[in-house]
Amino acid sequence: MPRTPSSQFDLLRQRRFAPFFWTQFLGAMNDNVLKFAFTVLVTYRVAVDWLPPALAGLAIGAVFILPFLLFSATAGQLADRLDKARVMRMVKNLELAIMALAAWGLWQGWIALLLGCIFLMGLHSTVFGPVKYAYLPQHLDERELTGGNGLVEMGTFVAILLGNVLGGVLASLPEGSVPSSAQAVALAGLALAALGRWAVQHVPTSPPDEAGLRLNWNPFSETWRNLRLAHQQPTVFRALLGISWLWFFGAVFLAQFPAYAKDVLHGDEQVASLLLVVFSVGVGTGSLLCERLSHRHVEIGLVPLGALGMALFAALLAWASAHAPLPALRWGLADFLAQPRHDLLLVLLFGLSLSAGLYSVPLYALVQWRAPATHRARIIAANNILNALYMIASALIVGALRSAGATIPQVFGLLALASVAVTLALFLREPDYLRHTGRWLRTGRGPAE
Repeated sequence: MPRTPSSQFDLLRQRRFAPFFWTQFLGAMNDNVLKFAFTVLVTYRVAVDWLPPALAGLAIGAVFILPFLLFSATAGQLADRLDKARVMRMVKNLELAIMALAAWGLWQGWIALLLGCIFLMGLHSTVFGPVKYAYLPQHLDERELTGGNGLVEMGTFVAILLGNVLGGVLASLPEGSVPSSAQAVALAGLALAALGRWAVQHVPTSPPDEAGLRLNWNPFSETWRNLRLAHQQPTVFRALLGISWLWFFGAVFLAQFPAYAKDVLHGDEQVASLLLVVFSVGVGTGSLLCERLSHRHVEIGLVPLGALGMALFAALLAWASAHAPLPALRWGLADFLAQPRHDLLLVLLFGLSLSAGLYSVPLYALVQWRAPATHRARIIAANNILNALYMIASALIVGALRSAGATIPQVFGLLALASVAVTLALFLREPDYLRHTGRWLRTGRGPAE
């Protein structure tokens, strides 16, 4: 193992990490370019009877997440059984083929084919997920794991942000432009896939953890087996539940940003984009801070601090949102930023998302460090299944609350209360979290110092 770098950013200059980082970054960006551009096209440009604009975002999100439920178990087996670099190259080959198919669909305006490509890109992400998190502990030692996860988390949210921005810009090109909006999206997707395929070629060999594993191709029985496997490691399983709660929590905010910007803050589309930028930068900042705050160890003492911040800032954001100023006309971005009370809203949103970064990175590092190497990818696959279930539950619950007349600030307030209850239950079942927090607050040192 190479010497421990002096900073997590040094990893970006090392072959064991940099090609992997750019592979996952470009893949996440491409996912979101295609998803967001497709959403914009069917909302504003292409009328389809069977896909009304009001339901387009929900339908596209559901199609993308479906493979996580169906194929995560198989993906976990592949990552444990095969060389991880080989699996990554297979995934990037698949991405090139998908984007070529999507390019044809965009050129022809074939919406059904594009929806199928969204499903395939979800499959691409499903297969990449377990191998991504199983790769890190194979190439990073304990003192590097938190920093490496922080970089991956930061990179993922930046990639999501850039993908949404690029997809929106390209899909909104004026009629008659050369290239057209559909052609520009197709070319961008192919370029990102090609760059990702070039990056993955430099990922070093990563031998399988259980080469003799016999594959079970039944996704339902294997999903159940993976969940039981994760449950046999109580500390790891509770960490998975904690991560899944983060995805529930984050999905509520990400899904509500457009309506929150329009109906609560009375802002335009640029205000909604600003909320996404602040949220993404906050998560990235919190993720990067974890290495310094943990003194370069797997430090679960940061998790209760992140959970407290998530609940506190969500409650404050709910209160401040209920008292947001009402304009005579809808706020543009410049006018929105000129209002003093809006500064507070953005600070609270940044604090909330920074806390989410502090909460998530140590949990991911804990799962990677504590899960048995021979079953690590399958346990991470179980995590992806739980994440998908929690995100679906968040959509159903918030939809029911909104249908019952709850305002968005009230939803945020209820989410803050739920966050207190869920994370308190986690910490009572796993008291080590609070003990580590107490030690960290008293000494400011990592667990091995």
